[in-house]
Amino acid sequence: MDKDRTTGVGHQVKGAIKEGVGKITGNDQLETEGKAERVGGKVQEGVGKGKDTLRDAADSLKK
Repeated sequence: MDKDRTTGVGHQVKGAIKEGVGKITGNDQLETEGKAERVGGKVQEGVGKGKDTLRDAADSLKK
């Protein structure tokens, strides 16, 4: 598993927490930062999935 996948999931969790705290406290800036971090984490996870797919395809061609 590519490290981008795990790092991306971590950013999604961190962003969701920030977003939730921002909503509860009425802090629009924190909520917006959380949303942005969550979306960035999804993108990073997608990049990691793509790398895994390419690595798996290359491995199957070697066999």
